Amino acid sequence: MLAEALEHLVRGVVDHPDDVSVRDKQLRRGSILEVRVHPDDLGKVIGRSGRTATAFRTVVSALAGRGGARVDFVDTDRRR
Repeated sequence: MLAEALEHLVRGVVDHPDDVSVRDKQLRRGSILEVRVHPDDLGKVIGRSGRTATAFRTVVSALAGRGGARVDFVDTDRRR
């Protein structure tokens, strides 16, 4: 549910919505949502001084409740 909600929010911000993907990884320390976008849209998702990324993280933490979830914006130049 969190991954779908975050993907919907990110698709509304970017210029290439078809290139958005959110993957939910379960680790020992909890859930991590990895967001991948088109390289041209990375700046839009992070925002000036990270404000947009902080807003995404705030919304996801509010939806997650006690369980919590981390949001990671992955650089597409790195290998998976």
